Amino acid sequence: MIGMQPFNTPTRTIMTPGPVEAYPSVLRAMATPVLGQFDPIFLTIMDEVKEMIKIPFQTTNEEAFAIDGTSRSGLEAGLIALIEPGDKVLIPAYGRFAYLLGEIAERAKAEVIYLEKEWDSVFLASDVIKAIETHQPKIVAMVHGETANGQMQPLASIGSYCRENDIFFVVDTVATYGGVEIKVDEWKIDIAIAGTQKCVSVPSGLSLITYNDRVKKVIESRYQQELGLSKEFRNKRHISSNYLDLSQLQRYWGNERINHHTEATSMIYALHEGLRLLTNEGIEMSFKRHLLNDKAIQAGIEAMGLSIYGDKSTKMPTVTPIMIPKGIDGDSVREMLLNEFGVEIASSFGPLKGKVWRIGNMGYSSRKENVLHVLGALEAALIYQGADIKVGKATQAALEVYLMTSK
Repeated sequence: MIGMQPFNTPTRTIMTPGPVEAYPSVLRAMATPVLGQFDPIFLTIMDEVKEMIKIPFQTTNEEAFAIDGTSRSGLEAGLIALIEPGDKVLIPAYGRFAYLLGEIAERAKAEVIYLEKEWDSVFLASDVIKAIETHQPKIVAMVHGETANGQMQPLASIGSYCRENDIFFVVDTVATYGGVEIKVDEWKIDIAIAGTQKCVSVPSGLSLITYNDRVKKVIESRYQQELGLSKEFRNKRHISSNYLDLSQLQRYWGNERINHHTEATSMIYALHEGLRLLTNEGIEMSFKRHLLNDKAIQAGIEAMGLSIYGDKSTKMPTVTPIMIPKGIDGDSVREMLLNEFGVEIASSFGPLKGKVWRIGNMGYSSRKENVLHVLGALEAALIYQGADIKVGKATQAALEVYLMTSK
């Protein structure tokens, strides 16, 4: 009968751009006893999480906390906290997830303006600044690292221009947080959003957000408490979502501890452990680890005779997009990797669907043994599929990177 037998999941080498393999101690943390959300012990855990969230963001912002829901919940919470109907939002789009920012803004009844380009590279900062000058938006929303194409947008000069002109700068750092350097304060980012399922190596289910006092001032002006708690705090400019209302969530995570929702305690345990491991490793060491493993992946892919998609000078260390060789069925190769080798890589989206594979290099999955495994498995699958590649080169090239670095 359905449901009478326990399920069994296989062990996979997950080399996608998310989700990634969770740290074993993270999974153990999730199995610890559930506490009430206002238990003093749990409140201490929440306070420690708040402080650790700030470290990979490299921020001194007062506000930094987790939102129940995947990364998308944080993107939506951040945007709707600022957007009121008719506000102009500029979205520079060089990949799939910029359009998600635009769709969220559209649903919040913003006037959305897209600055678009081919997905093979990022924007020149001067082009974005010129568009800001032309359209005079209230908000500029950008993606730091686009997983669809493996490109990473430099942000510092754009953030500085926005700050100088009193424009809010909202940035999706979901695919870079914890694995790539992010300087929220230095780059003048007003709201930064991340998630648990990538370089933090925690299961999907929480979004991480930080914002500065400029944003907090707007959020405070839109505060409305639930009717069931009080009839006094009515606000015609209230944020459109109750669940994703940052004006209430910051009070839940702050000293007021308002009863906003029932916290996902086991996920907070997991996040605490993932952030603890990242903090103990040191964010600089984490950046170096991701860079080293990225270098090995690229060396192996190119030694095999395959091409990396896009501008290599702005390639993100956490995703490698690979051009699928002509005559090769990309989905068949991925199926063989999964079924015969227990290795999962990803396809891509939109104009890159069927043209590009993507190897993720994130968090706990960013390990030497995983890199060597995925390269060896990909080579074997391509040989079986009859691809014209250089046999026996991939893992040797990656090994050379590792051995040269260890000397």
